[in-house]
Amino acid sequence: MTARDDDASIEPSSPACAMHEADDAYMGYAAKAELLAFLNAMLEAERAGGRVARRSVGAADGAMAGLLRTIEKNAARWCAMLTHHITALGGTPSLAVCAFHDEAMAIKDVDERAVVLMREYGWIVRKLDEILPRVRADRLHAGLREMRGAHGAIVARAGEVLGRGAARADQG
Repeated sequence: MTARDDDASIEPSSPACAMHEADDAYMGYAAKAELLAFLNAMLEAERAGGRVARRSVGAADGAMAGLLRTIEKNAARWCAMLTHHITALGGTPSLAVCAFHDEAMAIKDVDERAVVLMREYGWIVRKLDEILPRVRADRLHAGLREMRGAHGAIVARAGEVLGRGAARADQG
């Protein structure tokens, strides 16, 4: 071994040796700004879905009312999770409500409104599927993966409750 081999001040020449220093975006992960924008978009969508469910449950009965209560309860949970992660990343949680809310509430028939709500949930699932491979932080990834699973389960349950109408929700 030469003195040069033992010198800790020598910088590695291989890029692989310095990968731990690379920026998340360089490594193919979502950058902080992209994550914050995504999380706020999800927060606005969750807030809208929860409000639509809360305002619709009184017009529903049976299984539909139960589905809407589940959506409302889950939306509160996901809003809290998203707010936590936005704050942890140093961002400011949006106070806005997705424009979807007004579109859905303009529909008088509660079953048709639920179809539109499931279309929105389908959009959320697709967006989560797109971002999940690019989320590096373990806790955030786990939270978004759990959110994705819950939304997928609600879409499936809505298919049972709505029958033919849920199939239209998948096409949105």
